[in-house]
Amino acid sequence: MKRSKSYRAAAEKFDLDALYSPLEAVRLAKVTSTTKYDATVEVAFRLGVDPRKADQMVRGTVNLPNGTGKTARVLVFATGDRAAEAEAAGADIVGADELIDRVNGGYLDFDAVVSTPDLMGKVGRLGRVLGPRGLMTNPKTGTVTNDVGKAVGEIKGGKIEFRVDRQSNLHFVIGKASFDASALVENYAAALDEVLRLKPSAAKGRYLRKATISTTMGPGIPVDTNRTRNLLDDSAAAQAAASDV
Repeated sequence: MKRSKSYRAAAEKFDLDALYSPLEAVRLAKVTSTTKYDATVEVAFRLGVDPRKADQMVRGTVNLPNGTGKTARVLVFATGDRAAEAEAAGADIVGADELIDRVNGGYLDFDAVVSTPDLMGKVGRLGRVLGPRGLMTNPKTGTVTNDVGKAVGEIKGGKIEFRVDRQSNLHFVIGKASFDASALVENYAAALDEVLRLKPSAAKGRYLRKATISTTMGPGIPVDTNRTRNLLDDSAAAQAAASDV
């Protein structure tokens, strides 16, 4: 793949064959960002699971302590008091039958979806529209609930949903290039802790195989996946105490 001059210049600032601590990696990601705008910072994990098997699916949600740097647009399927509650909590789009028809017709200008249980019989038909985009509601992720106000508040506050893809990868947005390095590491740590907590018992061998931190249009910084504790400490003692996953 042919890379731009700015990308190549950024990639020369670190060793592609080295493994960096999370703190070093986010610092490098910030200085190698190639965009003129405030780039998004992402982490990608490669897991030792077979997502084709139901007992090795890794899926969940995580509340990022410092948010993502972007206020999510939340759509809520609800009626009556629940609809009013969603609007009061800051939901961007609220509705029922007409909104379902609108989404089914191709409207997708939102980042997250919440639904009350009583409407799931109708919302379930949107699976082929919302599913491929990772937007389908699910009780396990807290997006099918009668407490819509809480759900909207959490999403607006930085709660994100994740699901392993067919290539056994997980992708997380952990903030913006303008964030302090410590804030990005704290978000990385929250995502990492949840991924480790959800390790399937059926997964064999090494679970956390690879991690890379990058910015929009920027090069990927290889991260040492052995570093799972004391991530804000880059001292030699902390690195020596890194635990194998």
